[in-house]
Amino acid sequence: MLKCIVKFNHNNISPLDNRYSSKIPDTRNIFSEHSLIRHRFIIEIRWIAFLCTNYPKTFLRISKSTLNKLDNLCRIFDDKTVMKIKNIEKKTNHDVKAVEYHIKEVFNKDNILKKYTHLIHFGLTSEDVNSLSYAIMINEGIDNNLKQITALNKLIKKLSNKWKNIPFLARTHGQPASPSTIGKEFKVFSSRIEREVELMSKIKPLAKFSGATGNFHTFHLVNEKIDWIKANKKFIQSFNVNQNTLTTQIEPHDWIAETMHVMTRINNILIDLSNDIWMYISNDVFKLKTFKNEVGSSTMPHKVNPIDFENAEGNFQLSNVLNNFFANKLTISRLQRDLSDSTVLRNIGVTFGHMNVGLLSVTKGLNKIIPNDIHTNKELNDNWEVLTEAVQTIMRYEKIDNAYEQLKALSRGNKVTKNDYIEFIESLNISIESKNKLLKLTPHQYIGLAKSL
Repeated sequence: MLKCIVKFNHNNISPLDNRYSSKIPDTRNIFSEHSLIRHRFIIEIRWIAFLCTNYPKTFLRISKSTLNKLDNLCRIFDDKTVMKIKNIEKKTNHDVKAVEYHIKEVFNKDNILKKYTHLIHFGLTSEDVNSLSYAIMINEGIDNNLKQITALNKLIKKLSNKWKNIPFLARTHGQPASPSTIGKEFKVFSSRIEREVELMSKIKPLAKFSGATGNFHTFHLVNEKIDWIKANKKFIQSFNVNQNTLTTQIEPHDWIAETMHVMTRINNILIDLSNDIWMYISNDVFKLKTFKNEVGSSTMPHKVNPIDFENAEGNFQLSNVLNNFFANKLTISRLQRDLSDSTVLRNIGVTFGHMNVGLLSVTKGLNKIIPNDIHTNKELNDNWEVLTEAVQTIMRYEKIDNAYEQLKALSRGNKVTKNDYIEFIESLNISIESKNKLLKLTPHQYIGLAKSL
């Protein structure tokens, strides 16, 4: 695949083409204007080859050497080709027609290819070419995202396993709660991501290739004996895209909305992770690694900030705003079509770009954090009241009716020390077995099945 490397330009308006450009080269190549025009060009060329190869009696026979010429045109497509097409577009004010005219110019310069000029864009509407082009690009974007998300989740799983035995004080409503392990809490996120990755990997990109209002008019008119639905399906599938048979002039974009919704859920999971780690760092559950040349503040030299998680949060939120707009906008079109989806689709790569930056930032941030064992141990030792859940549960098991109320009187709004805890357990009228179980219990040990989870 040819790649368009866009030079860094301080006048570019988007940070995706400035500040973050070097971080997301694959995404920029997939969704660039160069890429869109190249896909249109290749589709037009391969359509001619398809018609002549499969239906030579209806159209024209084509030799192997001519097919090689067509393949070579696709291979040599470059930035100069893009500029030629863009110059034609200035006159036509129509992007797909500009591609058609450029191909015609190329064909007319070749004694063999000029015999096939009448088959350029044969039977098609521009939306046939565009829907397939965008399907190819978005499919490539999904594959690229899945690679990054899978790599990130592999890191999360690795940290989960590495820290599975480290207990810490959990917090619900921001208040001390029954302890957990750092590893188990990370596993929650990896499990959520896995589910969404599975859904994203099952998304089927769709395109149409059925003419002006989706009824195969032109194809049926030329030759009624050809099964054009089947034929065009075969052509579309050669690009690893599925056919949507029932459309208006445009493919309805429901599958794109589906993609956006899955991306939003993944973004939200990672915003949730970023927020949690930000608060863990703020509460000293994690320490941040320091790097000699990094600066945390322009005026406060001591600062080591969780900037990667903040950056990730902002980029994921930008992506979500766009996802919501794309999903709501693209699935609505007046009658058989209007053009408002065209300008919107041109921006589809932006949401992938911001998501990619977010993924990179989370990954960078995760590689900087270290559990702060001194703090987590102290926090557990300072909060024996979190064992009141365990005590009242054993008391209920021992058939004590007002167990909850007794523990509430002891602990709500109060600090419970180790001695307070032991004294309360010793005073209980419960079995020796239950009493010994509770006396052996500490906040460090009260983690349930967290290690195995």
